[in-house]
Amino acid sequence: MDNIVVLGAGSGGAMTANILRRKLDRDEAHVTIVDKSTKHFYQPSFYLVPFGYLDPDQSRDVRDIMHSDVEFVHDAVAGVDPDAQTVELEETDDLEYDYLVVATGHRLAPDATPGMVEAWEGPDHVYPFYHYEAALEMKEGLEEFDGGTFVVTQPNTPIKCPGAPLKMTMLADDYFRRRGIRDDVEVIMTRNAEHHFGVQPYREKLYELWDERDIQFEANFSVEEIDPDAGVIHAADGREIDYDFYAPVSPQFGQEAITENSPLTEGDDENDGQYVTIDQYTLQHTEYDDVFALGDCENAPHSKTAAAARKEAHIVSKNLVSAMNDEPLRAEYSGYAACPLLTEKGKAMMAEFDYEDSISAPVNSKLNWILDVNILPSVYWDAWMRGYDPLP
Repeated sequence: MDNIVVLGAGSGGAMTANILRRKLDRDEAHVTIVDKSTKHFYQPSFYLVPFGYLDPDQSRDVRDIMHSDVEFVHDAVAGVDPDAQTVELEETDDLEYDYLVVATGHRLAPDATPGMVEAWEGPDHVYPFYHYEAALEMKEGLEEFDGGTFVVTQPNTPIKCPGAPLKMTMLADDYFRRRGIRDDVEVIMTRNAEHHFGVQPYREKLYELWDERDIQFEANFSVEEIDPDAGVIHAADGREIDYDFYAPVSPQFGQEAITENSPLTEGDDENDGQYVTIDQYTLQHTEYDDVFALGDCENAPHSKTAAAARKEAHIVSKNLVSAMNDEPLRAEYSGYAACPLLTEKGKAMMAEFDYEDSISAPVNSKLNWILDVNILPSVYWDAWMRGYDPLP
């Protein structure tokens, strides 16, 4: 019997562990999943909760979403030795594995931007909404806000759900209009890139919407420091933006147990060793054949979204089973990712794309809103997270 260890019980890890458990007989493999938290959050809710579009309680106990035959180890990963095929844990004994799936996600690091933590903890309206606590606090802050400059910034690092800052910006603009205070609010979003969204034709459509609604985009803006006392965001090139209400995205990195205490990220020069190095199609590690990775923690050139992890979970599961049976790895990940771009209350545009091209048309519709806000949360919890997927 093979021991399969999955690191991380987020979207990618939970789906993969449950799919593997359903694919394999009990006498073929023992599946273990490790996470330092017992809570699994529906992270797309973090930009919906502040506006009251989803209930704040969007989490489940990890054990409630895992197959009963998947062993859950509640502990933090301290390191991985792929030569010895062991995972070091902080509190309990090391785990031995025959196959390892790394799905440890991103580490949010607000302290990597000078002044961000102080601004968040201070009396100012600063809410790094990728953190669940900040998303909850932001709802009350928005209700109290009556005018000024509303700013969303992005860090210089890759981020999970790259569309979330745009959604936060557009939903805030719409929220201020509905409250009748939009004329008293300047809405700005920054990104350390030439454009606010990387994929056409969605980018062009978004520019049209932003021009119509007078939403300002600051290109190539690299946040260097936040001055919470003065309410100023400083860029590396000397530009400054004053804020009255600020929703920054925290810098994000790989988990230190993987980046510092394993060789799994070596050779990833482009991302400074932050990401597990894998073949972008098979999702198998480039050096260790018994290691696979998916989601935000790896270096395949796809958008870091739950939709991407969902597709990857099936590829990893198929190829891992093939490896167990000494068969060629025939399943290939296309780079598929999807991002429902919520443009206002009741309307959204579904952006779908892969390594090669865009897939869906840039249609801004009520149906896309219903799909994302009213349907997908239930599908996420009741099907995808449990390893069921009628359209893998």
